[in-house]
Amino acid sequence: METIKIKYFTDKIDKLTYIDGKSDWIDLRAAEDVTLKKGEFKLIPLGIAMQLPKGYEAHIVPRSSTFKNFGIIQTNHQGVVDCSYCGDNDQWFMPVLAVRDTQISCNDRICQFRIMENQPKIVFNEVSTLEGTDRGGFGSTGKQ
Repeated sequence: METIKIKYFTDKIDKLTYIDGKSDWIDLRAAEDVTLKKGEFKLIPLGIAMQLPKGYEAHIVPRSSTFKNFGIIQTNHQGVVDCSYCGDNDQWFMPVLAVRDTQISCNDRICQFRIMENQPKIVFNEVSTLEGTDRGGFGSTGKQ
């Protein structure tokens, strides 16, 4: 089990909790009230900073209900926080674009994260042919 140092920027959000056996994704919350008009962009503060272990990174994505509940999309589609982003002022944010007028309240669950090991070092070996099954060259269906 890893122990991770966490700093909270506000006492208005629930503390992070890991629910063993349910999911290995952990909910993150808006750290302030946010009002957005359709088409507006905002970096929503998540009220936390962490000191991730060396060799690890956090992946931040919307919750499955975020678009339905709030009408926002995460503009980078997946945020990646590496272990070097670990200072006292390195608060995590969610960059969003509103597709409708919306109100997000402080402490609303708007995204989630998980901690992953960094990709191992790899070397690319260029070849003229591959030995795998040819699926047609277009996505998982092989159809255009």
